[in-house]
Amino acid sequence: MAKGTVKVVTDKAYGFIETDESEKDVFFHESALTGDLATRKLRVGDVVEFEIVQSEKGLNAQNIQLAEEN
Repeated sequence: MAKGTVKVVTDKAYGFIETDESEKDVFFHESALTGDLATRKLRVGDVVEFEIVQSEKGLNAQNIQLAEEN
């Protein structure tokens, strides 16, 4: 799983995650949130873990969950 920090959250149910693994930010839609995030939603600065999938429009985050604190 990839790890990143939420960079942008819009009021239209999508945003972008910044990650060291990709030069480009990864797009997410709230439908990809799992667990507690499905009801809490993401906030700028949240550290998350997710799977990256390639789509016609670029990189997308799937199965997004809050990263465990170490």
